[in-house]
Amino acid sequence: MTATKTRDHDPSRPPAGGAGSDRSRSPLRLRHVTLDWSRTYVLGVLNVTPDSFSDGGRYADVEAAVARGRELWQAGADLIDVGGESTRPRSTPVGAEEELRRVLPVIERLRAEVPLPLSIDTYKARVAAEALQAGAEVVNDMSGGRLDPEILAVAGRAGAPVILGHLRGQPASMQDAITFADLVTEVVAELRDSAARAEAAGAAVIVDPGLGFGKTAAHNLELIARLDEVRAACGRPLCVGPSRKAFLGVVSGGAALQRLLPSVAAAAICALNGADIVRVHDVAEAVAAIKVADAVRRGLPPEPKV
Repeated sequence: MTATKTRDHDPSRPPAGGAGSDRSRSPLRLRHVTLDWSRTYVLGVLNVTPDSFSDGGRYADVEAAVARGRELWQAGADLIDVGGESTRPRSTPVGAEEELRRVLPVIERLRAEVPLPLSIDTYKARVAAEALQAGAEVVNDMSGGRLDPEILAVAGRAGAPVILGHLRGQPASMQDAITFADLVTEVVAELRDSAARAEAAGAAVIVDPGLGFGKTAAHNLELIARLDEVRAACGRPLCVGPSRKAFLGVVSGGAALQRLLPSVAAAAICALNGADIVRVHDVAEAVAAIKVADAVRRGLPPEPKV
């Protein structure tokens, strides 16, 4: 039997479909982690809300949330994404005071107890500012700076990278009137616009095509299939969040908590198709699947020196 020769693992070589020479894809240095884009990173989801679509508010209590953060770390997450407001379709908005009450104690504890960078999942400038002061290092705004544009200046002043999602309208109504003439072209154009505004404010940018945010199941599947195009056209690192979302239920059946295998499959496909970061709930399973996808896409990493 003839052995298959694997490609050399070269972190300096841009992965397929990427714009690796673009200065906007420079390494990001965070707490204990440098994102050099030589592999796919895993962003673990920590919802500290009573009404999360994915976990039913299991981590709304500070102690439960901190324990969950430790679990995400031990399972292999590279970063932890802390969110205090559900942005599921038809969700009820909460004020900044309540959102801060939920997230700040968790961020402060995790900063002290878990050696991973933390991101704050919010579209509100005030929440982002106070979360960054409390120990978060990344801003994850699913609206791409459209719901509260000041959030881009907050990130820029703090020197915090910002993950810019794609959203039209408001979370409560985003699924009511979905219209795209050319899905990928329009998503890319709107992400590039958000990125330009964020970079003008001084923030490093990661883009996110916004799976589940104002898109049909068919739209989400098309975006996953064409991630390399999105990544190349945007010229910036790409974060994708398919985990437990409704379009996976359309494909495979089952409620949110029954979508483990579809979520892991989607995470691996996203990594294979160009994602630099995959946002997931089920970290251990996703990490294992993404390692396989990375080996296929990028080649085996070098053997550790003994």
